[in-house]
Amino acid sequence: MRFGAVVATLLLAAGAVLAALGTSPWWWMAAVPIALLGVLGAYDLLQRRHSVLRNYPVIGHARFLLESIRPELQQYFIERNFDGRPFDRDTRSIVYERAKGTDAEEPYGTERDVYRPGHEFLVPSIAPRPVPDEAPRVRIGGADCTKPYDMALLNVSAMSFGSLSAQAILALNKGAADGGFAHDTGEGGLSEYHLRHGGDIVWEIGTGYFGCRTDDGDFDPEEFADKAAHDSVKCVSLKLSQGAKPGIGGVLPGAKVNAEIARVRDVPQGKTVVSPPYHRVFSTPRELIRFIARMRELSGGKPAGFKLCVGSRSQFLAVCKAMIEEGTTPDFIIVDGAEGGTGAAPLEFADHVGTPLTEGLVTVHNALVGVGLRDRIRIGASGKIATGSDLVKRMVQGADYGNSARAMMFAVGCIQAQRCHTNTCPTGVTTQDPRRARALDVGDKSARVRRLQESTVASALQIMASMGVTDPAQLRPHMLRRRIDPYTVRSYDEMYEWLSPGQLRAEPPASWAADWSAADPDRFTV
Repeated sequence: MRFGAVVATLLLAAGAVLAALGTSPWWWMAAVPIALLGVLGAYDLLQRRHSVLRNYPVIGHARFLLESIRPELQQYFIERNFDGRPFDRDTRSIVYERAKGTDAEEPYGTERDVYRPGHEFLVPSIAPRPVPDEAPRVRIGGADCTKPYDMALLNVSAMSFGSLSAQAILALNKGAADGGFAHDTGEGGLSEYHLRHGGDIVWEIGTGYFGCRTDDGDFDPEEFADKAAHDSVKCVSLKLSQGAKPGIGGVLPGAKVNAEIARVRDVPQGKTVVSPPYHRVFSTPRELIRFIARMRELSGGKPAGFKLCVGSRSQFLAVCKAMIEEGTTPDFIIVDGAEGGTGAAPLEFADHVGTPLTEGLVTVHNALVGVGLRDRIRIGASGKIATGSDLVKRMVQGADYGNSARAMMFAVGCIQAQRCHTNTCPTGVTTQDPRRARALDVGDKSARVRRLQESTVASALQIMASMGVTDPAQLRPHMLRRRIDPYTVRSYDEMYEWLSPGQLRAEPPASWAADWSAADPDRFTV
């Protein structure tokens, strides 16, 4: 009653004012907005949801308007070139420039504070080497693999069709085909967009088993074998966890699940798709290793591995013990850092759960060295790799090659709007809205993907040559250093403990002894 009375009173007052002003259209043009503002003010006074609007009717809406555009104001007008998140402006700029093939050099020196604790730098040599004419490749395939694959130093990291538009997948795959590097499908299934241009594919299977899934959500070995036999599929990968949200499953909103995505994923159309947080195909470290071997067998001997965001060291050591006892290993392990993530994740997980890539790589590399299996297993790294220096740092820390997701998204047009989960991506990258996605030109963006990968690897090789290194295998921990405080610098050789081959099996060092003892190949201990 109160709301209706106020509105009626305001309308009567507005009518009286208009009558007094006459019939001139100019007066009406001014009076109508005033009357509407009066109605809005009355509503603000009477509604009970927002205290700001009750205390500041009409003008309080400015607060919500400014809040809605705060990320854009921050990104374009406030943040400095080197302190934006997740990627600063300097990084975005160098990715855009390399993708476009324009000048990626900066004048007048660094803007970064090189005396700030945490600053890292690579060590140049007094005797640099010539840059190799061709980038080295990494042979993926252990003793049990009959169809090894030569992996590029930088590849497209896991991003699913459904999370990304068809146009974005086409651009990424054509770029990979033209540039001779690999394209990870993500866990969303193997679509025709991954196969149309013939780019090399790493087919990733997640907890939902999309694309090789039974009606009740279990793994379908026959469908998996049929699709894994495709010539474009070079490796098969099992996703245990991802950096942005380790320990929980993914969600694809029902609005994105059109008929095509439903067919690719073997799920109902229009219904939200939830990936469970755990796998049905294994429950122990031993069962995990057996399933990886089964994936390799079903794929016809292609390299098989898994991806994880590292958590408990004893649990990973349990997997290593299972490898030893089962007499078989994965061909590769992809370490995903907690700083990674192309889609949406709960803030608490993105900020506070999971091991960052540096510690994850050091842990996995050392564990494999310590059990004497490092020479059989290649390590991939994913998590904010965008530049040549990023790639070199990760190889110093234990990786053999790198995968990049968000930098590749930048190459196909992403502007870091952070609307990936809303289906309203302004550049057509992470949407299933045909009107938005059609803005992404596959021919132009695939060329940018190819140029970004090529120039980033070339930058990494140039950096390594300046360090006196011509092959990633020659990189050593002492070549990367970190400022601990304004007066102290430590090399990675000094900051971390590096195990010798077989050391864990012979005599574990004191710092690893408890975790090694707790590791059980028949259960994942907490």
